[in-house]
Amino acid sequence: MNYIYDLHRNMLDAKLILVYQGDFTQETTKSILAMAERNLDSSGEESGIKRKVFNVMVEALQNIVKHSDELIASGMSSNTAIFLIGKESNRYSIMSGNPIKKSNVAKLTEKLNQINGLDKDGLKDLYKEIIKNTTISEKGGAGLGFVDMARKSGEKLEFSFPEMNSDYCFFCLKVNVPREGAE
Repeated sequence: MNYIYDLHRNMLDAKLILVYQGDFTQETTKSILAMAERNLDSSGEESGIKRKVFNVMVEALQNIVKHSDELIASGMSSNTAIFLIGKESNRYSIMSGNPIKKSNVAKLTEKLNQINGLDKDGLKDLYKEIIKNTTISEKGGAGLGFVDMARKSGEKLEFSFPEMNSDYCFFCLKVNVPREGAE
């Protein structure tokens, strides 16, 4: 039973204000967003920062939901994903993790490195280019989510791909949203 206290202590040490691990559906996403919104409202956070945090959360959660279908089709459970929000004095950290096929890691790494290599104007140009030249894929995305997260946060996207098994890695994503003017 000590693991409950250990987990609680670890969450406090990591400054986590919300953690969800389980089945990711559109309904769960709505519930997570509602809980986070209440948490941000009750903390008296500035509206501009709340908007940025909320936008990044939506993109991160949609990314998990979109990839759950692929997991189920391959016999893996959609509840192998995780979503976390941390709050420090100077920033919020929106973190997610979900299985991804190893065959998709190189392409995703390339896309994330491209995004991280751009400045504010470069991100704006890439965003416009994607909107103008891309059709929405069958999964519902046009590749805008990561660009939007980088634009809203003003920070580089942090990511890694620890190996799960011979076919899958665990895609870990962390997006930091600065709390301007926060002490």
